[in-house]
Amino acid sequence: MQANNSSNQVIISGGTQGLGLAVAKMMVQQGCTAIIITGRNTQKGEAAAAEISALGAACDYITCDVGQEDDCHRLIDQALDRLGTINALVNCAAITTRGSILDTSPKTWHEHMAINLTGPFLLMQGVARHLEAKGNPGSIVNILSTSAHVGQSFLAPYSASKGGLMTLTKNAANALLTKRIRVNGVAPGWMDTPAEDAIQKTYHDAPENWLELAEAKMPMGQLAKPDQLAPLIAWLLSPDSGVITGSIIDYDQQIVGALAENG
Repeated sequence: MQANNSSNQVIISGGTQGLGLAVAKMMVQQGCTAIIITGRNTQKGEAAAAEISALGAACDYITCDVGQEDDCHRLIDQALDRLGTINALVNCAAITTRGSILDTSPKTWHEHMAINLTGPFLLMQGVARHLEAKGNPGSIVNILSTSAHVGQSFLAPYSASKGGLMTLTKNAANALLTKRIRVNGVAPGWMDTPAEDAIQKTYHDAPENWLELAEAKMPMGQLAKPDQLAPLIAWLLSPDSGVITGSIIDYDQQIVGALAENG
């Protein structure tokens, strides 16, 4: 799937590693020349920006905790100062800390809502207001999760926040339709990322070879890989994806709603 991203000036939240970084690299390959990536670790962010810039794009890193309202507003202002305009946004930053309906603390609940739902809302709002004021079209892709449909019992706050973002994606797509601002969501299943490695070892006492063990049990013999998913996201951002808006694409080898076969 080859997209034309030559006109995109994009913000990628959570663009310093994993899926966000893979999307940034893919967009450069497809002609995008102006990228803002965000994260909370300055050292990691500057290294990622240098890596992307070496591929041929002008890439800046802006430190941003999307769970903080002021940071979200500052990000939009600084991105516009640096790029002049923005016509694409990927909301990739998220947390996946664990908690069930029985043991999730209010603090953990509010952290998930702030980072996984309110932050994307504020960035979408900022980009959409800019595009509306300029009369320009644009494209937004929100990274969801198949957990948005239900999720495992230990993902109560995460599933709820991603479910909220799924509904917000459709609502925003409807609201922005006549502005030619497209809003879509991609919902990956279990993915092989640095953040997932940390989560597995922190919350599940996973051994060093947890990935090998997990992939051996998967129907297609692997977890989803950022490099495999990045072209889809880049395509949704590009003019090549035409009029598609308000769509949620489940990217997984497990079929949502399927039951175990009998017999």
